[in-house]
Amino acid sequence: MALSLTFHGAAGTVTGSCFRIRTGDGDLLIDCGLFQGTKTVKELNYRPFPFKPSAVKAVLLTHAHIDHSGLLPKLVRQGFKGRIHATAGTADLLAYMLPDSGYIQETEVERLNRRNRQRGRPAVEPIYTQEDAQAAIRHLHAVDYGEWVKVMPGIRARFWQAGHILGSASVELEVTRGGTAETILFSGDLGPGGKSFHADANGPARPDWMVLETTYGNRERVEVGEAERQALLRGEVRAALATGGTLLIPAFAVERTQELLYDLHRLFDRGEIPLVDVFLDSPLADAVTGVFRRHLADLGPGGFGGAGDPFARPNLRRVRSAAESQKLNAIKGGAIIMAASGMCDAGRIRHHLKNHLWRPEATVLLVGYQAPGTLGHLLQQGAPSVRIHGEEIAVRARIRSLDVYSGHADRSSLLAWVAARQGVGRGLFLVHGEEEARAGLRDALLRRGWDPALIRLPELDEVADLTAAAPSKAPDGPPRLEPETVAAGQDWHNRYAAFLLELHRALDAAPDDAAREALLRGVGDRLPQAEARRTE
Repeated sequence: MALSLTFHGAAGTVTGSCFRIRTGDGDLLIDCGLFQGTKTVKELNYRPFPFKPSAVKAVLLTHAHIDHSGLLPKLVRQGFKGRIHATAGTADLLAYMLPDSGYIQETEVERLNRRNRQRGRPAVEPIYTQEDAQAAIRHLHAVDYGEWVKVMPGIRARFWQAGHILGSASVELEVTRGGTAETILFSGDLGPGGKSFHADANGPARPDWMVLETTYGNRERVEVGEAERQALLRGEVRAALATGGTLLIPAFAVERTQELLYDLHRLFDRGEIPLVDVFLDSPLADAVTGVFRRHLADLGPGGFGGAGDPFARPNLRRVRSAAESQKLNAIKGGAIIMAASGMCDAGRIRHHLKNHLWRPEATVLLVGYQAPGTLGHLLQQGAPSVRIHGEEIAVRARIRSLDVYSGHADRSSLLAWVAARQGVGRGLFLVHGEEEARAGLRDALLRRGWDPALIRLPELDEVADLTAAAPSKAPDGPPRLEPETVAAGQDWHNRYAAFLLELHRALDAAPDDAAREALLRGVGDRLPQAEARRTE
């Protein structure tokens, strides 16, 4: 029986995750995500599927983020009749996220068509509607972590914790052909470990094939604990409010918003930041919070380790209607406004940016990955002006980034996860990353002894024939990191993070520029030294 894997998204870009397994019995999709980023990339959402949706027997979802799930309503609209298998957490999140995405498609197109009428251009149709989203939800089938589920003739699947967001999973496929079984492991998006709301990523050992995300494949981040993370947020909040302006936080409705509210809750309770109003201007984030409550009862009293409920504070204001959101325009300072989307590419945050970006006293705090071509990426890169809703807006606000809330594993964490899988039998495909990220992770793997013939960087719509002969490789696979090496690297991470935090506090307390310059002189000589450094 022939077996192939086609990459219909997340190949040379971060978004649009969609991988198709084809056997003699039909097609199977892993994810069916929306493309996000530049106009050129977004145009891919409007193209016909490069396969027949009616020929797809089932879909397996790694998690609920829209770049992995956002084209499911289009798939159903165009003829898909099968089941969409996902963890219970993912299914519960999608009950809110897909209709919200449909609403965004409708409102964005409505706004565009108003401009098109003024310019004499033809009207366009949304990719899908809220009604299409509701139809897709009816195809969801919740599965448990660790349990095999038969998804089509000759193929069964098992979901593993991916540690990325609530419900996220790596998906293991077992394909039986001619009495012989082989495995394909799709990593999905992997978390960095140590997240507030779920366990760390795991997975099966030594799959035949692996499809691995590379979002941060060429980047390292200092791993910080809860106390350090909250200290960094405290510094940003204090600095923003000291200017007298409003602090805007573009945040993804799932996971990022809940983590931020938890950390703000702890900082408020300890009196470490001014007790200002926090406006959660996202009906989706509010609904998602209810999903978290249902799935996180094992975190301790109140569901949050005895810290009380961070989503029931008296200074947390839920903003539900569009009219309530518009009233926030009257706020000129002394408040925190949190709204989606995290890359500033859609949703209510764009209205707030339009209202505040030109104010020098305002602050925008970016707390996640900003894909090239998104508004968030333009702001992060220092654009002097941006275009929002057809208007040119000057950027005079403070633009800050805090890269301690990422839901993605960095290069070292990706390498450690791969090492724990003990190699692959036949091939590794690097996906879900920009070209520099994919190349960076490939080079790191080669330095660890991987056979170049095993590693592939597929392009959009490229077909990989999995029936072809396997490349030559010793049966023991790539070398595995010893536990002592991993422990030494983690120790280096921890000491480096502590050093940076101490330096950050000292710089904050310095009385003048001269004192700060004195602190910065010779920093390199005081860094944690090579005896405990990570191995490359």
